[in-house]
Amino acid sequence: MSEQANKGTAVVTGASSGIGAVYADRLAGQGYDLVLVARRADRLQELAEKLRYVYDRKVSVISADLSDDDDVRRVEQAVSADETVTLLVNNAGLGGQAVVATADADGAERMIKVNVVALTRLTRAVLPGLLARNRGGIVNIASVLAFDTSFGGIYSGTKAYVVNFTEALQREVADTEVRVQVVLPGATRTDFWELSGGDIDTLPKEIVMTADDMVDAALVGLARGEAVTVPALADTGTLDTFLGARQAFYGSLHADKPAARYAA
Repeated sequence: MSEQANKGTAVVTGASSGIGAVYADRLAGQGYDLVLVARRADRLQELAEKLRYVYDRKVSVISADLSDDDDVRRVEQAVSADETVTLLVNNAGLGGQAVVATADADGAERMIKVNVVALTRLTRAVLPGLLARNRGGIVNIASVLAFDTSFGGIYSGTKAYVVNFTEALQREVADTEVRVQVVLPGATRTDFWELSGGDIDTLPKEIVMTADDMVDAALVGLARGEAVTVPALADTGTLDTFLGARQAFYGSLHADKPAARYAA
């Protein structure tokens, strides 16, 4: 096996295609062994065989539907028991443009389970081990739609959770060597759109990024220690301004009396 790097094992969810498959490829190239998690067992096995051949890394697969409680717990048990895990990439996600009034309730629940519940439980599963070893990291894939509800409140709401959850997690590990990053992709050309009932070809080409470019940028951000990575954002100062304004706004929300405008 290559002596390039002994970086431990990276767990990648939603790894059978798109962004997850690119993460798997890049991380194997960086010297990680892999645990790949996704529903489509045939695609997982095909990708695993390719990565073993190309990079000579250990690659195991777990076929699991992260909207299924039993499957999530099975993945939790596997990754929490693996002391070689040094990186978790929470990439698995479901999308959809449905508004609440006409949304399929079961479909909305599945989205929340994958985008929120599974992400939270898997983070909880690996975090104690990372902290005990004082190394490694967690990457949570959110979306720029965390800040825009025009795509649909359910999907946007799940991604806003990912942003807030990750920000709190960053504070929790601030005094350790464990890194936590949230990535906010914009429109990215993957089969996610088709599976979500959308058509990415209706968008202007100049705002659609390839999965390869998105992941490569996110990994540069991770290596640089970025807490928030927005691959399409040219001026990071605008992000700092936004986050700073939000924090200042929060500071104005506390008082011992209601604001004067609420006086009877």
